[in-house]
Amino acid sequence: MKKMYSTKIINTGGRSGEVHSPDHSFELNIAAPGKRVENATNPEQLFAAGYSACFNSALDLVKQSKGIEGAATVSAQVSLYAESESSFVLGVEIEGSIEGLSVEETQELLEIAHTVCPYSKATAGNIEVTIKAVEA
Repeated sequence: MKKMYSTKIINTGGRSGEVHSPDHSFELNIAAPGKRVENATNPEQLFAAGYSACFNSALDLVKQSKGIEGAATVSAQVSLYAESESSFVLGVEIEGSIEGLSVEETQELLEIAHTVCPYSKATAGNIEVTIKAVEA
């Protein structure tokens, strides 16, 4: 396997701290989920952002392979669940649409993209991920 890219992010303060890249080209304040802190995000939002972007890129590859040009929109809703007082898991709901395609056609392409997306591969068998096509 050939490494194509690598990145590093450093956290201080956990869910009430900050994250940054070593060169400080990326810097964000972190807050716990559900807390409203100005100019801050949380790990679940970061995961949703990464997953939706990665999934949409995988969907673009699938569309290209089938000669489909309609623009795609993908959302990822990440939920945090408490299994017990000290054990937590994530769940993800992916929704996607493709201009010019029916919900059924879009669902088929989303399912294929789910087998291509590195985030989907990383989460397979670890957390519940649902995939649903919606109207464009």
